[in-house]
Amino acid sequence: MSDPGLSPSSKPSGLAGRSPVYGTAPAIPVAVPQAIPTLKLPTARGWQAGEKPVAGAGLRVSAFATSFNHPRWIYVLPNGDVLVAESASEPWRPRRLLDIPAMFTMWRSGAMRKSANRITLLRDADGDGIPEIREAFLENLNQPFGMALVGDTFYVGNTDGIVAFPYSTGQTRITAPGKKLLDLKPGGHWTRNIIASKDQTKLFIGVGSLSNIGDSGMAVEESRAAIHELDLTTGKSRIFASGLRNAVGMAFEPTNGMLWTVVNERDGLGDETPPDYLTSVQDGGFYGWPYSYWGKTVDDRVPQDAALVARAVTPDYALGGHTASLGLCWLPEGTLPGYPAGMVIGQHGSWNRSTLSGYKVILVPFVNGRPEGTPRELLTGFLADDERHSFGRPVGVALTADNSLLVADDVGNAVWRITGA
Repeated sequence: MSDPGLSPSSKPSGLAGRSPVYGTAPAIPVAVPQAIPTLKLPTARGWQAGEKPVAGAGLRVSAFATSFNHPRWIYVLPNGDVLVAESASEPWRPRRLLDIPAMFTMWRSGAMRKSANRITLLRDADGDGIPEIREAFLENLNQPFGMALVGDTFYVGNTDGIVAFPYSTGQTRITAPGKKLLDLKPGGHWTRNIIASKDQTKLFIGVGSLSNIGDSGMAVEESRAAIHELDLTTGKSRIFASGLRNAVGMAFEPTNGMLWTVVNERDGLGDETPPDYLTSVQDGGFYGWPYSYWGKTVDDRVPQDAALVARAVTPDYALGGHTASLGLCWLPEGTLPGYPAGMVIGQHGSWNRSTLSGYKVILVPFVNGRPEGTPRELLTGFLADDERHSFGRPVGVALTADNSLLVADDVGNAVWRITGA
């Protein structure tokens, strides 16, 4: 995914109609750098009365809640309350002539608007799939995205930093002022997802790059394109992993206890080059950006650092070029009937390739702690067949206590609920 202000992808390199590349050993097409960008994004239409996405075989989908203002991320509290972060890309000052059509494209698609800067709470106490309580949980935030509860402290990932709020079980609204724990650079890829470590002593924080490939130099990219680790006891932070252009969703795989993430790769090399990816995250690992992709494949548009390329980690699983894979959560075996254990991924959908990709929710099966096989489609139907408009775009995904899967749809302004049929 490229946020407003980032270099969009180039015109197709003879790959129109090519199926997205998935799997552990993808056949990635040779890069064809382009100078003139392709800006192809469907006009946001939304869902009409009676319309909804298409559930996978053996599943059913229903609206859990509607009438949001660009819902992006979901977090489920231990008591079952569902929190939905409502935020959006906001207009920015164009840095180049090409930014102007990019901004118009993002506006037309529904991706750019005044951010609601709110987290909404939903409570479905009787478990019938329809919340009885809906309340503004937190307001006046700064492009909120990631959320995490540790003990009696609720953490929010604003675009400019991590803020902590006091929380009591069952409360439906926080009015106490927050305390900022960590400053982060806003702009560019603006989402700041967070997840608590398994022992609840640290937060991992995804911070995307400012640009496509270090277009404004690497000095402004310092501490970006990385996952940070914040120690909640000492308040100190460090770079946990780097070279990740835009790591958004994060989840733990239970077999090995590893942290996994989905990453949006660079633009301007073709429809399928390079693919977005799902990968385990190594402490101290470097994943190539901006110097290389899919391990050590050099991007010769970038002034090189041979030492960094030499230690670049190859990702675990390709997710197709420009699918904008954002949401991520672990799905245990038996949660959805007929579907294996694995990682659920919300693919927001491309805006800069000749044939659109993504616009679906998929499950990547795992065997013995590793991704294996082809993805299973859980939710589709977000994109019109002629690619001219979108009914919705899936983003965050989360599992509830009753084993239903929730999906945030920012164009459809809805949260969808997936269960067995």
